[in-house]
Amino acid sequence: MDIGWSELRRTLGAAFALYLVIEGVLPFFNPAAAQNLMKRLAAADQSQLRWGGFVSIIAGLGLLWMVRHG
Repeated sequence: MDIGWSELRRTLGAAFALYLVIEGVLPFFNPAAAQNLMKRLAAADQSQLRWGGFVSIIAGLGLLWMVRHG
């Protein structure tokens, strides 16, 4: 698979734009729930946040692999 820098830039730009859209959905449609979520995240232990981040990374990589390899 050989892609150029311009294609990589377009793909990463599109991925980041989609990330921003997804991140904005909860605060836009239900700001009270977003505030509650932020309060709960602020009160969580660092180890819980790390595990949550790790699980998110693994799930994202798995989903990316599934999308790329059909």
